[in-house]
Amino acid sequence: MSDFEQARQNMVDCQLRTNKITDPSVIEAFGTVPREAFVADRLKSVAYSDEDLPIAGGRCLMEPMVLARMVQELAISANDVVLDIGCGTGYSAAILSHLAATVVALESDATLAQQATAALAEIAADNAVVVEGALVEGYPGQGPYNVIFIEGAVADIPGELTDQLAEGGRLAAVIDPGTGPGHAVLVLKRAGVLSKRVLFDANILPLPEFERPAGFVF
Repeated sequence: MSDFEQARQNMVDCQLRTNKITDPSVIEAFGTVPREAFVADRLKSVAYSDEDLPIAGGRCLMEPMVLARMVQELAISANDVVLDIGCGTGYSAAILSHLAATVVALESDATLAQQATAALAEIAADNAVVVEGALVEGYPGQGPYNVIFIEGAVADIPGELTDQLAEGGRLAAVIDPGTGPGHAVLVLKRAGVLSKRVLFDANILPLPEFERPAGFVF
């Protein structure tokens, strides 16, 4: 077993299993995807630490435990189409690609989008495609989506995104209006009606594009 493989296993055993991650498919995804492939060379030695890792422009890879808990709550099935908003260098999209039929990974930063495309190709995540566009607008051309995941804190969830949820769809995000601790939330769409459930406290970096309200506030 290589050093990275051992570090990945330690992450699963010490960060995920001890923090309410019980879904075998989620554990398998995190135990398979090489997180070191999605960070700069200088950070590869700490790729499996239990913290956010910087990528570029104030953006980061979300802490593994927070990411895993949110992904588990989304209850992704093998037939689901997922929109991953703010995919960064592609690590979240790689995790999601192990669980879903198709992942549309949306990124507004051209350099990050290129890095994500290259990293996903390197690990043969063939069911994940990176597209460029404004994060607050989502990617309606490939919708509606069974699952939408927002990788970064937002002050609120724009209606442009909830409109792209399919019936029975789920959306996970960290809502942080800047007045206190952020909260990971799960939004459900049932019979055309949205409901929201707070999952746990989470403090992660905000997505700059969501700093100003964008239409509907949920």
